[in-house]
Amino acid sequence: MSFLLELWHFMRVRKKFWLLPILVMMVVFGGLIVLSQGSAVAPFIYTLF
Repeated sequence: MSFLLELWHFMRVRKKFWLLPILVMMVVFGGLIVLSQGSAVAPFIYTLF
């Protein structure tokens, strides 16, 4: 959790708020990959792409 706090502090101090949408999309796609690995949700995720 300290990594996330440190990252947020870095973005606040350096005015790098443009990184936030990139990080959010990486987390969303990572979650989709984790969900699609052998679960019942996989067929529904594949229809999105």
